[in-house]
Amino acid sequence: MTSFEETKQLLENSTFYYIITTNMEGRYTYVNNCYNNAFQGIHGCIIGQSYEVTMHPDDTKVCAEVAAKCFAQPDSTFPATIRKHDGKGGYLITQWEYKALLDEEGNPAGMFCLGYDITDYTASHEQLKDAKSLLKEIAFYQSHIVRRPLANIMGLAKVLEHMELDQNLQNICNMLIDNCQQLDAVIKDAASKQNNS
Repeated sequence: MTSFEETKQLLENSTFYYIITTNMEGRYTYVNNCYNNAFQGIHGCIIGQSYEVTMHPDDTKVCAEVAAKCFAQPDSTFPATIRKHDGKGGYLITQWEYKALLDEEGNPAGMFCLGYDITDYTASHEQLKDAKSLLKEIAFYQSHIVRRPLANIMGLAKVLEHMELDQNLQNICNMLIDNCQQLDAVIKDAASKQNNS
């Protein structure tokens, strides 16, 4: 318990890290200011309440499984990813390290948990994946859907180029071919950049 007290003092007023402890009945016995500030407004006074009050119901199974590992190997810590109520009908995603708390005789006394909110990282990671997927769709669309009619226009302009045309029509045909080649180069360049990202 001495190491817990040192950690508690170090992170009591942390801006980023949550610290909680629970007893063997799964009730909060301690929360640091960061955790209290994040969840007291949603759940009221947390001390004495069941740990389940702050989380997604499905994640209580994760807690039970990780706690069992902690008590089986009390010198080790084990990770858990837990969804917490955000007070707006949704959930924050939090990452934790669990460690068993033992009393002076070495018997299980509760659980010590250190965690932090990874929602922003998760959201930005998902947005990045979505953006990459969209860019790949755009690259496919540009290289296949847009290039097909462009290639047809270029082909028709080449046919016209070999016909007997007056100088005005020949100039228009040359401009059509030149602009088609420029547009084709832009599409190929954009598709190449998308495929390399």
